[in-house]
Amino acid sequence: MNTDAHRYDGPHAQLTFAIIGCAMEVLNGLGAGLHEKPYENALMVEFGLKGLACDQQRNFPVTYKGVKVGEYIPDMIVAAAVVVDAKVIERITDVERGQMMNYLRITGLRIGLIINFRRPKLEWERVIL
Repeated sequence: MNTDAHRYDGPHAQLTFAIIGCAMEVLNGLGAGLHEKPYENALMVEFGLKGLACDQQRNFPVTYKGVKVGEYIPDMIVAAAVVVDAKVIERITDVERGQMMNYLRITGLRIGLIINFRRPKLEWERVIL
């Protein structure tokens, strides 16, 4: 697992850069410290304005021997390529990184962004499976 927060020139580098730009725009517009859902919804608006296709709260079943035993519901999947998880937490920890790794495994995607709207300066991490 690679969680290099800011330097990245691999697959979907321009897309992740655009997503982070949208998150900065949302943070500047709403300010810091609200609940997660307004940020998630505002990101959906911003993605739409930027022409980025996005699924919100898409359900991914977890199966065991052909039987559904659970589900994972990532906040957003942008351009069918990047899982985006909006947070309002003290800091990004291994708990959030582990959750993102699970989202990536279940969705079959390789790149995720954890975006923290807690403070006036955006905190984010890229997670690569």
